Amino acid sequence: MTVTAEHAYTGGNMSNASPTTPLAGSAPRRKVALTRPLRHARYRSIWLANLVSNLGTWIQTFAAAWLVASLSQSAAITSLVQTATYVPVFLFALCAGVVADAVHRPKFLFFCNLFMAVCAGAMALLAWTGKVASGPVLAITFCLGIGTAFIWPAWQAAMSGLVEPEEVEAAATLNNLSYNLSAVIGPALGGILFGWIGPGALFLANALSFTGLLAIYWLWWRERSPQAAPREGFRARFRHGLRCALGCPRYRRILRNVCSVFFATIAFASLLPVFVRDVLRMESGVYGTLMGCLGGGAVVAAFFLPHIRARVDKTGVLAGALLVYGAMLLAMSFTRALAVLVPLILCGGMAWSATVSTLNAAAQLSFPAEVRARTLSIYLFVMSGGYVAGSLFWGRVADAWGIRAALGAAGACVLVNALVLATGRHENPL
Repeated sequence: MTVTAEHAYTGGNMSNASPTTPLAGSAPRRKVALTRPLRHARYRSIWLANLVSNLGTWIQTFAAAWLVASLSQSAAITSLVQTATYVPVFLFALCAGVVADAVHRPKFLFFCNLFMAVCAGAMALLAWTGKVASGPVLAITFCLGIGTAFIWPAWQAAMSGLVEPEEVEAAATLNNLSYNLSAVIGPALGGILFGWIGPGALFLANALSFTGLLAIYWLWWRERSPQAAPREGFRARFRHGLRCALGCPRYRRILRNVCSVFFATIAFASLLPVFVRDVLRMESGVYGTLMGCLGGGAVVAAFFLPHIRARVDKTGVLAGALLVYGAMLLAMSFTRALAVLVPLILCGGMAWSATVSTLNAAAQLSFPAEVRARTLSIYLFVMSGGYVAGSLFWGRVADAWGIRAALGAAGACVLVNALVLATGRHENPL
């Protein structure tokens, strides 16, 4: 494998690009096969190990959300599972990006994943004590979020550096496919097993799911010497990353879209447990099924998104995806029939895959490798800020006005985002 995490773009004159100049540009778009990034051995091995880890993450996500929903009748308390997940990203993402650009990434990723495995094991022990409460579950979820905050900038920068520039968008779709394949299987398994073996075993499964990634990062770390420490200090690197990201008008547009989109769309994940419990009046199996439907739609979308992207610009893809997702949330506020909800959420999952992979790829292609983790950390900071504010806001709205009203209002917000993008797609492209 000749392409490493530190690999810079090789096409055209990109090696000489200024960090303040976005690299995604006006080159003619052509279709790149979805599976093409898998020809790189290291990318392929990490992708497969990450698929297993994502499965554990989704099992954990399901078990934690349903456990808190079982312990509290408040929609606001249940939505705190999402808040506890993303507050650490909001708090630490900027610092994590600076660190990720200064350290040997395989070694850094090894210790971050080890920390998360230990946290998941602690959650399992807590559940097995039989004295579990919402507070400790949320606290350990917060600790897992700290691990996520430090992993994300380094992982995204590393993965985009393991493939060729023209393969980054396909790699982003593949990464999303891995996440969403797990989103289909994980909640379904959780829904079946939660009442049978209990949440402790599900949390332990998440701890064990890190094994493959730990092995790969260990071998990668040991095969070469760590990169030299940068000459600049922490503050200088931090300021340089901010100047690169905020000095680029296109990247500022991406960040505005990320904040507004994720603020509204988090309503689905935050309110789904109480929607199933209080509106549908059903149990954990239905919650797992509906979570899996969103992932199932995203899996399907991964196979036709390359065809759409070869014909439609990024802004058009994003606007269309948000139109579908907003319609899904709005329609959920009017129906209780599973026969309607299942295909509805499947369609929403297709739109969600297009939304996330389009925004992620746009961010990853914006700057060269030497500042990529820092600029991606700003993207993650803004994204998590939208998630945190949205999960708190929609939980309060649901408690005050009802779950259906909250979902309908969130859907309307997503539709407004779609309209703004569609009307300005030519003047302000992504």
